[in-house]
Amino acid sequence: MRPPCPWRPASHTLPAMDAGKILPALAWMRTYPRSSLPRDLFAGLVLTAILVPAGMGYAEASGLPAIVGLYATIVPLLAYAALGPSRILVLGPDSALLPLIAAVVVPLSAGSQDRAVALSALLAVVVGVVIIAAGVARLGFLTDLLSAPVRQGYLNGIALIVLVSQLPRLFGFSTAAATGLFDELSAFVAGVRDGETNTVSLAIGLACLIVILGLRAIRPEIPGILIAVVGATVVSGAFDLAATSSITVVGPLPVGLPPVTLPPLNVADLFAVVPAALGIALVAATDTSVLSRTFAARRGDEVDPDREFIALGGANLATGLLSGMPISSSASRTPVAEAAGARTQLTGVVGAALIALMLIVAPGLLASLPTSALAAVVIVAALSLVDIGAMVRLWRLRTTEFWLAMISFLGVALIGVIPGVFLAVAVSLLEFIRRAWRPHDAVLGRADGVKGYHDLTYYPDARQVPGLVLYRFDAPLFFANADVFRERLRARIAEADDPVRWVVISAEPITDVDTTAATMLDELLDELEGEDITLAFAALKDPIRAKLHRYGAIGRIPDERIFPTIGTAVTGYLKATGQAWTDWEEGVHPTQSPDAPH
Repeated sequence: MRPPCPWRPASHTLPAMDAGKILPALAWMRTYPRSSLPRDLFAGLVLTAILVPAGMGYAEASGLPAIVGLYATIVPLLAYAALGPSRILVLGPDSALLPLIAAVVVPLSAGSQDRAVALSALLAVVVGVVIIAAGVARLGFLTDLLSAPVRQGYLNGIALIVLVSQLPRLFGFSTAAATGLFDELSAFVAGVRDGETNTVSLAIGLACLIVILGLRAIRPEIPGILIAVVGATVVSGAFDLAATSSITVVGPLPVGLPPVTLPPLNVADLFAVVPAALGIALVAATDTSVLSRTFAARRGDEVDPDREFIALGGANLATGLLSGMPISSSASRTPVAEAAGARTQLTGVVGAALIALMLIVAPGLLASLPTSALAAVVIVAALSLVDIGAMVRLWRLRTTEFWLAMISFLGVALIGVIPGVFLAVAVSLLEFIRRAWRPHDAVLGRADGVKGYHDLTYYPDARQVPGLVLYRFDAPLFFANADVFRERLRARIAEADDPVRWVVISAEPITDVDTTAATMLDELLDELEGEDITLAFAALKDPIRAKLHRYGAIGRIPDERIFPTIGTAVTGYLKATGQAWTDWEEGVHPTQSPDAPH
């Protein structure tokens, strides 16, 4: 039997699925230690104190009734407990999604709360379907479309939009008719100038900000949000500030939980929400993937990003079916759960159960909560998205990435959050193409006293083998850089001190080759043969070699000119040409390469 081709990939079979992989809850429930129960119960109680005001505040900041934020807190916690691979990740409404949701809900609802709820539910369903489809198709790698600088830029832009949108609520008046960052900022300034500020609302909001930020700075273990919200509610109710000072309060919440229902399907609405749904799906999936990996690494766990997609999509879908809003993982509430001692997703189940119990037994508990207090909660969340230090580091370390972050920031802030997010994706992709289009390349030489062959740019005293060009191109070869590769290699040949007899391509950095690049290599081989120059490869990866053979690009290059290492390629050149060359290593024969046996 003929042995298999060394560069042909072997076939693989998919591993069988078990119930624990499909429903991770079954895995952690089967092995749940009783010693973790007190910690999970306590963590769930602590988490609830943060979930309630955050959910209500995020819903109102999105142009929705506060109750929607609680529905969108209960449902995802339960859905993710069943489907999620992470042990302690907390899902729910998130500050990074608020402008994206508001960009759909506010203009299309025309002031109707019922329509706003229907639109947010439809948006959550579409987001869920998109993310589930991405997970099933194993598209978890799409979260890498947003580079860290670009992601930081758009988060700063989103933070600015959220801050500006919450200033009127903090000051006790409304600018509902304003749209866009500058319009909202102008309307806020006009409202303050015209005396619309409610001083009592402002005092409550500022007091809440001071309590939350102050305790976070000096005693982070104390739940500042809980203290601020409870204090504002007690003061508001005790002095009946809604009646005596005309402040806006949340009011009594609907009793009980919403029924499972499909959002009204309107073709026009469906097309209207799709762009925002795609943006939300990308932002939510990226944030969840990053956060999930971060906390898994802390605990020594591993998380499958595609399963994380399916869990996140399932949580969004379930939320939409229960009159909720699009949700994501929470970078602020997950650390709270961890710090409180959470061990498993039972923490989230406890939080969901306590919120549901409140809606059933005591829906009027937070009726006197001032909306300016909720604005303070949202402002604190928005401030957590801002990272000026990261922008300063980018400016110091790599100015091109700083300007990428600024383009993303300005795109979100100036042209709108939905087109801004897609601009951020486009900028990331263009930067990748730019780097791959004109990557670093090098001619390699032998530096005395240093193992291996190195870039002459960084080792200018390195010696070259006479008549040999060792060329390295640090990128995949594809249609955009194929001509760049040929032009640079021709330039390196022309710049050589001695007449070139061999060119060896150090192919280790070449991780892919498309048909355009393969055609270029075939034409390059013709050109070099016409000039009596031999072309060879070193460290050519087996998958790339298989592709080149399939394309018919290197069929004319014999196997003896495809070397496993640069050292063996130098040895091959010296033996084939008889070129004399002395290496720095003691005991190396003039016709041996330094990595050849000796």
